[in-house]
Amino acid sequence: MTISFNHSRCNGFSLIEVLVALFVISIGMLGIAGMELFSKSTGNEAIQRSTAVLLAQEMMGKMRANPMGLSAYIGNTVGNASVATPTTNCKTTSCTTAALASYDLWSWEQLLDGTTETSGAANTGGLVQPQACISGPAAGAAGVYTVAIAWRGNTAMGNPSISTCGQSSGLYGTNNEFRRVIIINFYISNDSFT
Repeated sequence: MTISFNHSRCNGFSLIEVLVALFVISIGMLGIAGMELFSKSTGNEAIQRSTAVLLAQEMMGKMRANPMGLSAYIGNTVGNASVATPTTNCKTTSCTTAALASYDLWSWEQLLDGTTETSGAANTGGLVQPQACISGPAAGAAGVYTVAIAWRGNTAMGNPSISTCGQSSGLYGTNNEFRRVIIINFYISNDSFT
């Protein structure tokens, strides 16, 4: 048995077939690029949220460590260089409870704004356009304290109604559609004051 092969039918791919294949591959590559962009944006949002939670817990710890100075923490809005540099460096010098609270707020703002990590002249750490608000019982008494942190997200969403922190700052879009907020509530008891 002899098998014959007809060479006139096997001339390779036609130009149309190559173009169709390139079109299908390019559509797939565009989909992959879109997924990569979405993944980066989502990853950045997650990093910002994690950083905000860690910074809120940091302030919670500072407040618990200075219960006699609680009244100096509450009512402050912190972020975007709003806290004046303290006159006393409480890391190297003994401080009053009010001076320690002032130093804590300033050093916390440095972390919020990301001034401790820079690339050239730009801050690369911290949060994007942060505003932090601290509230609690009058005169720093025992009770529930709240640390709320707002920052600018990547994509427009609804304005979160869980807190008004940063809402009137104008940093988060016309209708605060880029505002993201986390809130940590914690209790400081009378036992902390002894």
